[in-house]
Amino acid sequence: MNRFHKLDKMTSTRCAVCKYFRRRCPPDCIFAPYFPNNDPQKFTCVHRFYGASNIGKMLEEMSVHLRADAVDSLYYEAKCRIQDPVYGCVGIISSLHQQIQIAQSQLAKAQAELSFLDANLAAAEPTPSHSEPLVQPNGAVDHGLDDPLNTWFY
Repeated sequence: MNRFHKLDKMTSTRCAVCKYFRRRCPPDCIFAPYFPNNDPQKFTCVHRFYGASNIGKMLEEMSVHLRADAVDSLYYEAKCRIQDPVYGCVGIISSLHQQIQIAQSQLAKAQAELSFLDANLAAAEPTPSHSEPLVQPNGAVDHGLDDPLNTWFY
């Protein structure tokens, strides 16, 4: 019974990489912090495109504080490549770039319309408020409905 307990303890402390290759996980395993045993798909996905040896080389060559972000980036790129084998994450990037260009174009158009309306408003003669009717010299009340320059109702 004690022998099985030791086996369970050893398998629960192995990282996903060591589990994948069915080997003991050394205490200084470079993969252990970034590929935990509770997320084996993360390593499987990254391994499929980059290979364990290349991943290990990349991790060894970079500083420790950058490794977690690098592994997350490799995982994201591998997932994108699985979803879109031709373009991968480049397809997503170009789609987002196109959306940004469309939004910038719409913003420029809206700003141009605002500038045009501001210029027209500044050039227009000040008119009385629409809530106050105009009294004509003959005593008639003008509500501003017959003004051909007022395009509100036309």
